[in-house]
Amino acid sequence: MSRATELAAARYLETQSIARGVVAAVQALWRDVTPDRILSAMQGETGRQILAAVMAGQLSAAQGAQAFVTASMLAQGAAAGPVALLNPGALVGIASDARPLATLLYLPAIRTAQALAAGQSAEVASLAGLNQIATMVGTQIADTARAATFVSMAAEPRCISYVRVVKLPACVRCILLSGRQYSYSTGFKRHPRCDCGMEPMTDAEWKQTSTPEALVRQMSPEEQRKRLGPAGVKALESGADLGQIVNARRGMATAVAGRGPLKVTTEGTTKRGIGGKALNSGFEKQPGKRYERAKEARLMPETIFKLAGDNREHQIAMLKKHGYIT
Repeated sequence: MSRATELAAARYLETQSIARGVVAAVQALWRDVTPDRILSAMQGETGRQILAAVMAGQLSAAQGAQAFVTASMLAQGAAAGPVALLNPGALVGIASDARPLATLLYLPAIRTAQALAAGQSAEVASLAGLNQIATMVGTQIADTARAATFVSMAAEPRCISYVRVVKLPACVRCILLSGRQYSYSTGFKRHPRCDCGMEPMTDAEWKQTSTPEALVRQMSPEEQRKRLGPAGVKALESGADLGQIVNARRGMATAVAGRGPLKVTTEGTTKRGIGGKALNSGFEKQPGKRYERAKEARLMPETIFKLAGDNREHQIAMLKKHGYIT
């Protein structure tokens, strides 16, 4: 195993450790509230504690990204160094679909309340919300880590691509994408609770990652049947192509969609916010809103990469303008 591969594995474990810790903390807070009080609790102290825990997890996940990318470049003999510094706080408090994180985390409470109203038991209703918030929290931590890695890769001139890192157990959709190389600015295909990682690559390095077929061979027969189904296993043993057995893109999506309206966020766009200060576009107060916010919309990192295309200089300029790097 190369040093770069070891670093990617360590980064993966670090992110997973952060996510597990935050999910456990959020689950404990959720269980302390009876289902009939969950709506008011999420608007009060419990909601504030859950939001604070997830934001702390986002910050921890983001903070390790630039050191990881820089170390990966050094391990591959590319010692140019970053041209800008990641601003981890710029990725905190924002959900990966660009909405404020607080509004996303309130949805499981609504789900629980709706389940109660539909006549489900308190236990079933609470569990429905608990499962949803656990999925959301784990996904948001992983998405924040990956977004921070994207921004950090853009700031490294020698980084031109990344390889998808898949660890077992994994779903078949991710297995089929294992070892694929993408441009450093190409959005990451993932599904809810996807924990796949990234290994940054230089222009002179090619990663010998596990192929999808190799990962399937590493599975136990029970795991193969669970992931592929008995018919799929039989077809594979008969020589069928793995890609024909499973549609790799079914259920997969980038954190910010590549088509349709551009994703923007209002998070951090007040006069004191990171985005508001960075945009420097003036401020205005919308009717019914408490604070003045930047006149110019703040773009999400993935949207910046989409608009800037392959022009790294333009990417860096836009990432600075929107407060993600300094």
